[in-house]
Amino acid sequence: MRVRSVLATLALAAGGFLAAPATGLAPATAAEVTDVTPLVTKLTHSQATSRFQSSGITWSSSGGCSDRNNPTCTSFEQLNLMSAQGAQTLKSASGCALNITGGTETGHASGTYSHWNGYKLDYALSSCINNYITGSFTYIGERSDGAALYESGSGNIYALEGNHWDVTYYNCGGC
Repeated sequence: MRVRSVLATLALAAGGFLAAPATGLAPATAAEVTDVTPLVTKLTHSQATSRFQSSGITWSSSGGCSDRNNPTCTSFEQLNLMSAQGAQTLKSASGCALNITGGTETGHASGTYSHWNGYKLDYALSSCINNYITGSFTYIGERSDGAALYESGSGNIYALEGNHWDVTYYNCGGC
C-alpha cells in the first residue's frame, strides 16, 4: 500500500492525475496520496561544511564546537541537503558574506520544521544580508514572538529574531 501511495504521489506531481497502474491495482485514493512522508536526504557535519566551504559560507559558534548535543555549538549533523543548498542559493543570489550561527544542535525550539530536524539555519546579521532579504522577499507579518517574517519566492521563511535571521527551508530555494 505504501509503495502505491508513493507512486501515486509521483504521478500527481508529474501529470496532475492518477491512472490505473499496469499491475491491475486500483488507482490510489486521495487519502493514500496524502499519507506519504517525503524522503529527506540528511548530511553529516563534514558533508555540510564541505558544501559551505566550497560556496564561501562561514560558520561560528559561541562554544567554538560542533557537538550536536551541546547548545553552545553549531552543528550540521543531520542537516537536510535542501537546507544546505538553500544556504548556498542565498549566498550566490545575494552576493553577501554569509555566516551561519545555528544549525542542528540542541537548544532550539522543537517541531517538525525545526533546527534539530534539519530544516532551519540561523545567520548572523549584516547590512548586506538584511537589505537583500528585506528588499527581495515578501513581508508576510509577524510571528507570535514578534519576529518579522519574510517569504522567498520559493516559499522559504526568513524570521528576523533580533540578533540573527532564523530561516526555515522547505526547499533548496531554486537551486
